[in-house]
Formats: sequence, structure tokens, C-alpha cells
Amino acid sequence: MSNYDNTNRGVLFVNDRKETENQPDRTGSLNVEGVEYFFDGWLKESKDGKKFLSVSVKRKDKQPTAAPAPSRAPAP
Repeated sequence: MSNYDNTNRGVLFVNDRKETENQPDRTGSLNVEGVEYFFDGWLKESKDGKKFLSVSVKRKDKQPTAAPAPSRAPAP
């Protein structure tokens, strides 16, 4: 077990599962003040040719849960 404190730190990895242009080029996680986030990044280029990283964060504990499949009631 590590005693390393990850508070206010994050990491991004190359997304080797990217299949479409809309999916992020980098994926990872970020901890802010003890709250965990998904952290995604897209490599982009500005109109004047400067490269930059556009990022998005989403709280891990606020993600929607999948709705349960409707149960089939027996036919009368």
C-alpha cells in the first residue's frame, strides 16, 4: 500500500481505444480536493496553426446510472 497523496493531482494517458473523431485523444483521472473526476483531452489546432489541448472533466460520483431493463410481466 502506498502512502502517496494523490489529492489535487491527475494523469492523462493516450487513448488507444479511440475509434471516432469525437472520442478523446487522452483519457485519465483527476483528484480535486479529494473528489475524483474523469479527465479527457482532445488534441486540436487553432485557426492560426497553434496546437493545444482541449479538456473536459466530469465527476465520477455524478455519472448517470444505467436504467434497469423493464421487466416482462407474464401475459394474462
